[in-house]
Amino acid sequence: MSKEYKADVIIIGAGLAGMVAATEAIARGRSVLLLDQEGQQSLGGQAFWSLGGLFMVDTPEQRRMGIRDSVALAAQDWAGSAQFDRTEDANPRLVADAYLDFASGEMRSWLHKIGMRWFPVVGWAERGGGMAHGHGNSVPRFHLTWGTGPGVLAPFESMLKAAKDAGKLRFAFRHRVTALEVHHGVASSIAGEILEPTDAPRGQSTSRTVVGDFRAFGESIIVTSGGIGGDFTKVRHVWPTDRLGAAPKNMIAGVPDYVDGQMQEIAQGAGAGIINADRMWHYTEGVQNWDPIWPNHGIRILPGPSSMWFDALGNRMEAPYLPGFDTLGTLRRILSTGHEHSWFILTQKIIEKEFALSGSEQNPDFTSGKWGQVLKSRLGKGATGPVEAFKKHGADFVVADDLETLIKGMNKITPDIPLAFDHIQSQIAARDREIDNEFSKDAQVTAIRGARNYRGDKLIRTAKPHRILDSSAGPLIAVRLNILTRKSLGGIHTNLDGKVIGQDGEIIQGLFAAGEVAGFGGGGYHGYNALEGTFLGGCLFSGRQAGRCA
Repeated sequence: MSKEYKADVIIIGAGLAGMVAATEAIARGRSVLLLDQEGQQSLGGQAFWSLGGLFMVDTPEQRRMGIRDSVALAAQDWAGSAQFDRTEDANPRLVADAYLDFASGEMRSWLHKIGMRWFPVVGWAERGGGMAHGHGNSVPRFHLTWGTGPGVLAPFESMLKAAKDAGKLRFAFRHRVTALEVHHGVASSIAGEILEPTDAPRGQSTSRTVVGDFRAFGESIIVTSGGIGGDFTKVRHVWPTDRLGAAPKNMIAGVPDYVDGQMQEIAQGAGAGIINADRMWHYTEGVQNWDPIWPNHGIRILPGPSSMWFDALGNRMEAPYLPGFDTLGTLRRILSTGHEHSWFILTQKIIEKEFALSGSEQNPDFTSGKWGQVLKSRLGKGATGPVEAFKKHGADFVVADDLETLIKGMNKITPDIPLAFDHIQSQIAARDREIDNEFSKDAQVTAIRGARNYRGDKLIRTAKPHRILDSSAGPLIAVRLNILTRKSLGGIHTNLDGKVIGQDGEIIQGLFAAGEVAGFGGGGYHGYNALEGTFLGGCLFSGRQAGRCA
């Protein structure tokens, strides 16, 4: 079976960036062909699985929570986190500046107009490394969309359905691109294979059996095919050993296996420039999913600030390597031990108030968009249902009534790297002595009290300070934490309009890229560090730019 298509704009990848680009191109009167190697049930890509958090600046939600934000403060935080230091960072800088203008300007009104709404308590993610001019968010900026990832996708799905019904859009699912054809500096067509149909549920591995081929011709081609986090070999190949230490031998996957970087390689083979490939964003708080959907499926714990964090050798992690503060710094600190895992030790009181799990499927209350379910889940007795399920079934969880039994359970999980009871006990006891009055030299205790100065954290995110070894706060809980692959911060080099820049430094006419495959814009608009909420935000912004220009 062989097929041929023609459209004004061809978009490769039906995730959020591709969907946004399609809606913008259609609004300009362009005909669009939207392809994806997965089935229709996977429309929306990784965004479907997301928590739906968006980085926005100086919003009504922030002001209602008493948060004073500004584009100047956000720009300071972004610059301190990005740490741009390469010649090729010129375009990423431009995209970052434009995104900050967008996030502090029309972003919220645009999204509100098409139907998005946000949970009123703004989250404080990635709090940073301790210096005002350094990495991290100075204030809460993480706006959780009602409906989580599906809620972000819903308005664009609706617009695309209407465009399809009107004959302005054609979907081509199970179409895998194998060639991008560029002649004399102009992108003109693509070619590829048609895969057999699949009814596999979203996220599960699908067949790669080929049943035909295709070619497609268009005036503009937009690549929105995502990153490399599902292919551990590719992750290790570009791993920045000099900055982070040796790549882990064992990792778990925060994305499905179709996130394979294949299209980025094809674009590079056609002459597209790839920059900042060594900049990546992988989490340190990953746990094995007891009910997996894709291979090596891991889930990230979104921790509040109170769990005690120990490295694989049983040494308490020092500031700023505290829960929720400095992701890549903590990754480097963990790997410096020569091992790949670390441990949380906490209490039932902490897990009830502070543990959340990343992902739409792990937050059915927020995904439902119904206040009743949220109040019942978040303010009822015990942790949320998904968290309690992990506590009961998760291979990385240990629950015990006393510390000695807890550590025995931890050593059963990692018998080759046993922990010493006396060493752990002495560190916890020292921390517990700091709880009895309002003064402390312990940086984490100070951080907990600082977090509770924000009423959003005090209300739903940070437990009241208490002794870890207080039996009334128990039982005790330990969680082995694994390295979880997630995002590519570098990728195809583009300008502010999403136009692809070739390896010779010249624009490839008719070729665009957006979303994670373009480092969320420019080839790496985050620089070295992300501030969270900027992955979906980057897909929205860069997809919109490309769709308006293609």
